[in-house]
Amino acid sequence: MKIDHIAIAVNDVEESAKVYQQALGVDNVEFETIESEGVKVAIIHLDNARVELMQPTNDESPIKKFLDKKGQGLHHMALDTNNIEGEVERMEGCGIQFLGKIRPGSAGTKVTFIHPKSLHGVLTELCSHPKG
Repeated sequence: MKIDHIAIAVNDVEESAKVYQQALGVDNVEFETIESEGVKVAIIHLDNARVELMQPTNDESPIKKFLDKKGQGLHHMALDTNNIEGEVERMEGCGIQFLGKIRPGSAGTKVTFIHPKSLHGVLTELCSHPKG
């Protein structure tokens, strides 16, 4: 596995993307809305990972609830795996608890989340990108 991205909850994804672009010296930012998760994301590609800025698109979004409770900041880290089903099975065998089943994520990925209690308070996403 490797780090895929770090996700940051923000109030305004467009404005936050400008700040991160300048701070990180990055020219290109991709925007995507993920209706099923209730978020609009700005994806900033770095050499070894991505930063994903996330803004809620509705009041039911988990990101809206996070922002209301904790304010802007680090939401989760994501780990990339070639075999998400196998990793989930392996991790469950070690006592790791997941928040729901594997489901579609951005850009055709498969994703699932590890309960923060399993990794000392850190919400962690497992993701598997489509082949090709």
